[in-house]
Amino acid sequence: MLKTVESRDPVLAKYLSRAFTVPDEVAIRVDEIVQAVRRDGDQALCAYTARFDGVELAPAELRVSRDEIRLAYRKVDSGFLENIRLARDRILDFHRQQLPRSWFTARDAVWLGQLVRPLERIGIYVPGGTASYPSSVLMNTVPAVVAGVKEIVMVTPPARDGGVHPYTLVAAAEAGVEEIYKVGGAQAVAALAYGTGSIRRVDKITGPGNIYVTVAKQQVFGQVDIDMLAGPSEVLIIAEAGADPVYVAADMLSQAEHDVLARAVLLTPSWELAARVREEVARLLEGLDRRQLLERSLADGALIVVTRDLDEAFGLANCFAPEHLELLVFDPVNWLDKVKNAGAVFLGPYSPVAVGDYLAGPNHVLPTGGTARFFSGLGVATFLKHINVVHCSRRGLEQLGPKVVELAGVEGLPAHALSVGVRLAEQED
Repeated sequence: MLKTVESRDPVLAKYLSRAFTVPDEVAIRVDEIVQAVRRDGDQALCAYTARFDGVELAPAELRVSRDEIRLAYRKVDSGFLENIRLARDRILDFHRQQLPRSWFTARDAVWLGQLVRPLERIGIYVPGGTASYPSSVLMNTVPAVVAGVKEIVMVTPPARDGGVHPYTLVAAAEAGVEEIYKVGGAQAVAALAYGTGSIRRVDKITGPGNIYVTVAKQQVFGQVDIDMLAGPSEVLIIAEAGADPVYVAADMLSQAEHDVLARAVLLTPSWELAARVREEVARLLEGLDRRQLLERSLADGALIVVTRDLDEAFGLANCFAPEHLELLVFDPVNWLDKVKNAGAVFLGPYSPVAVGDYLAGPNHVLPTGGTARFFSGLGVATFLKHINVVHCSRRGLEQLGPKVVELAGVEGLPAHALSVGVRLAEQED
């Protein structure tokens, strides 16, 4: 069930090259949905909601009402409300540290700067139906609030009764979302990107979803911005001989239960730890409800790799560029310099990924599939624009203008040179 290999085993290539690929039939189907919503607006939106979610809604019924939100508060218990507010406040505190400021400087009689401005309107996608993901609501919404986004729109698939899970609605209300629509899938992404009669288009779409949602985000990119193309969840654990095998096994299982495509990898120089982790995974699996899913996930996506040493383990981890990287080693802070590619790093035996998923504070929307090589996790910067500012004085133009004319000439752009030249000539007069 759980394979153990040496670092030289060619099976590693499969784990290191997990590219995002889309079956042709999925891409074609998503394109049909996107174009139908773009063309027919609410009519297509409601038709797809009936077809895929089994819910008949008129355009006027797509938006969640204030009464529905008030009812949701009556359905959740006080413990949940206390926990979601604690999570919100911790996420707020962390993301406030990320907020950049506009800046200005002067050089050679030229005044330069950069304006930092929030996006005006963003859309967040939250998986729904019978499931509830209040943590995803907070992680997508709070950094946008900190950035200063004025309008935050949430879309989520309705349940069979036409409603939205109360935990999701309460989390949205606590995070400050006032505009929520009962629509999901590729059709929801298209509605956010192009707008319909009921839903105004947004500037950016964030949030995880299934393959249809992800491909729809890929297809509308350029019409709007997106956060990233989210793939299956993954954890890579680097552990040395003294690590607790129960902790390692539990953390591998916690990622494996996300999806049959999830990845859970252990890198260790200890054959003894590798064997004990295998035993603990089998033992812990006996008491878990989602055993069938976990067994499939572990068989296809889990791996223990025995490395020559910890240095080799960190080299392999950087090639893998995992979404979550756990360091169960002695004095893990001293190993941070070795980390080049990871969505988030969890240090020591008492920092499981689950803490980061809910309450620690950093965002849990992270790059997957090796994209941590060039993507960062969701944060305040996701919802900001940077606008460059240039103010050139007369003296500044006198100093820089002739060189601009020369460079424009090299590039064969005489009108560029002219725009500077007429100003220089005026000054000579």
